[in-house]
Amino acid sequence: MPRRLVLDSNIWLDWLVFGDGAVVAIRNDVGEGLAEVLIDPPCLDELARVLAYPLQRWTLDAAGVEQALATCRQIARLVQTPQTALQARCADGDDQKFLELAAGCGAYALVTRDRELLRMARNGLPFHIVTPAAYAALPRVESAA
Repeated sequence: MPRRLVLDSNIWLDWLVFGDGAVVAIRNDVGEGLAEVLIDPPCLDELARVLAYPLQRWTLDAAGVEQALATCRQIARLVQTPQTALQARCADGDDQKFLELAAGCGAYALVTRDRELLRMARNGLPFHIVTPAAYAALPRVESAA
């Protein structure tokens, strides 16, 4: 069974806009069927907002935003987040949706570089909270085939 992953908006930007090499391990695992990325409507809405931000030389026009969202929809499986009894609360309320999604879908990991989310890794959650580099250092899973 592939690892279920949740990516925060900045990791999506690394993948869809910046072409950051830090996400290569995630991209490879998804491509090989070793991982699947899950996203829900609140996280997708935030991604749409973030994609429209001025991103210096990477700023996207409306067509670029739509293309990035279309690519996200091809990569990720859109799910409805089941209600969970997650007691942990992120200091940044805007990031709570990522924790809720990861807990609700039984994620293996939430991948982020956000300091507030990374601090939550110490809270005994039922999933890992890791940077892209830490994800790449995790033991590889066997082929899903």
